[in-house]
Amino acid sequence: MSISDPAPTPGTDHARTTEPTERPDDATATPPAPEVAGTADEPTTAPSRRRAVLARVVTVLAALLVLATLTLPNRPWQLEPGTFLRIPLEALLLAALLLALPGRPRRVVAAVSGVLLGLVAMVKVGDLGFYSSLGRPFDLVLDWSLLGPAFSFVAESIGRPGAIAIAVGVGLLLLGIPVLTAMSTVRLSGVLARNRTGTTRAVASLVVVWVVLAAFGARIVPGVYVADSNATTLVQEHAVEVHARLHDRAAFTDEINVDPFRDVPGDQLLTGLRGKNVLITFVESYGRDAVADPDFASIQRVLDEGAGRLSAAGFSSRSGFLTSPTIGGASWLAHATLLSGLWIDNNQRHRNLLATDRFTLGDAFQRAQWRTVGVMPAVNQAWPEGAFYGYEKFYSGPDLGYQGPKFAFAPMPDQFAIHQFHQRELTGPRDRPVMAELALVSSHSPWTRVPSVVDWDDIDDGEVFQRGIIGTPAAQARTGYRHSINYTLRTLISYLERYGNDDTVMVIVGDHQPAPVVTGENPSPDVPIHIVAKDPAVFAQIEDWKWQEGLTPDADAPVWRMDTFRDRFLTAFGPGNSRSHAQGR
Repeated sequence: MSISDPAPTPGTDHARTTEPTERPDDATATPPAPEVAGTADEPTTAPSRRRAVLARVVTVLAALLVLATLTLPNRPWQLEPGTFLRIPLEALLLAALLLALPGRPRRVVAAVSGVLLGLVAMVKVGDLGFYSSLGRPFDLVLDWSLLGPAFSFVAESIGRPGAIAIAVGVGLLLLGIPVLTAMSTVRLSGVLARNRTGTTRAVASLVVVWVVLAAFGARIVPGVYVADSNATTLVQEHAVEVHARLHDRAAFTDEINVDPFRDVPGDQLLTGLRGKNVLITFVESYGRDAVADPDFASIQRVLDEGAGRLSAAGFSSRSGFLTSPTIGGASWLAHATLLSGLWIDNNQRHRNLLATDRFTLGDAFQRAQWRTVGVMPAVNQAWPEGAFYGYEKFYSGPDLGYQGPKFAFAPMPDQFAIHQFHQRELTGPRDRPVMAELALVSSHSPWTRVPSVVDWDDIDDGEVFQRGIIGTPAAQARTGYRHSINYTLRTLISYLERYGNDDTVMVIVGDHQPAPVVTGENPSPDVPIHIVAKDPAVFAQIEDWKWQEGLTPDADAPVWRMDTFRDRFLTAFGPGNSRSHAQGR
């Protein structure tokens, strides 16, 4: 017995012979079985009943599967029992269509509809995963390229065998969903046909109920209507996104070609920072919530106390916010956006950007006679992107020589990476100032193992970081996140106290907000940004930015899109003709 061919229910054969309800061409109709007299019929009674009960159970499960896939929300914060107590319009329309079709066409339409329903369910599952990790829906055009990095992240976090097991399980699930939904719709189509009169009345009644509920906007869960058409809305939204992605390449090409700084001579670039070592430090997952959420008050204390300590050491600081193009992950999009001055919010734009000669901040510093350096401890292989960003010297993780313990995703503590950079690039005589991008990773999820700040003189090859490891269960993500951000901020403040001088300018910026498991639903895409320096002339040149004093921006601090930073930075620290170029953009 297959799921699409239920066993006949005992006691219905005689009714079929006297009052037929099925069309002759319907393959689900079965001829009446001959009645067998006498006791020969008794041994088959129990098995027949069991088959009948099993058939009803399978039918109920098929109906529940179809309803669940239609009412399943695509946002994790809507996953409540009441969300599934909805009347999907698509189910009513499909039932009406199936009731109007004869046998073979009906089964074909049911099967195709079931496969499509399964595909919609897969998109919903994808959306749930992406909203949970990146705060956005699944991109049907571009997000397939994230499967590799996602596998690597899971492998780094729980080990390769566990990652393989999860990948195989997900693959089987994705293959199985359309098959099961197709089998379920075919089975239900047969039930509808065998009970045509009753189901027609039921569908008509539910359509009336749906219209009434829609008119009154009835809801059980806030924001989720009982009269539901979520599947149709979902398909429309993703279709619009696919169309936009397919036409984005030409629009992005036009954006790349507009660059007011491409041809500015080196002696007219960054004149306000001559002789300064400029360190642009990206803090992983350092988002607005870190400085705004009351639950992260300890982070705000670290910033306030750090600003006081830096002030005592002769430093000043200013802070604001940038709007990042990504949330929860894909840090490379934020790096590319800030350094290129273009809005890079997806991997297609990122790939297209790397194939151009776009003038980046690194290029500007290099043209203005800085030594340009990239430090990325999480990179463990060749990274040709370094040439695109204008770096003369690039340090990957293996280049830094770390021999200490690993910390969840982070291959080494941020303090070790910064220390190695300083020893190799800022110690001893130099013929040029240094501009460096440091991509710090100690605050990368899953935040289960966080190092402690150690004495800079004790760092050596990193074995010292065996001491003071803070372990946090994965289920306590917010706690682990708080520890990790505190660690990185303390490290940067300590570095400035120990090694900073009159020629140090540090830009501290978050790449994106952490995953929604930390921020909750609908997080702001904003990230804090700080500039720290001793020279008052640095702040005189950015006075019109109106950034707030200190390291803790409040709700009234200025907010810029991250792609505007390059032009604002080059304008502020360039001569008058550079200002006129940027203002004419």
